[in-house]
Amino acid sequence: MARKMKTKRTSKRRNTDRGPGKAARHLEGVKEIKSTDYELLRKFMTDHGKIMPARTIGASAKQQRQIKRSIRRARTMGLLP
Repeated sequence: MARKMKTKRTSKRRNTDRGPGKAARHLEGVKEIKSTDYELLRKFMTDHGKIMPARTIGASAKQQRQIKRSIRRARTMGLLP
């Protein structure tokens, strides 16, 4: 009996290469994301008040955590919906 050779399976993962134009354009020049800066935080929210995902914004995981934390604090203070 001859053995059948296994073929290499390719993964169906999404391409994570963002390319040159996908940098976080709203975060350029920003050192710290403060919860009182509601005008900056508004750029990371949809019209309905949802927090936009990091892949849409182009933020790193650390930046996305800072954005999320600041938006939630601003909501508690009543600055954002």
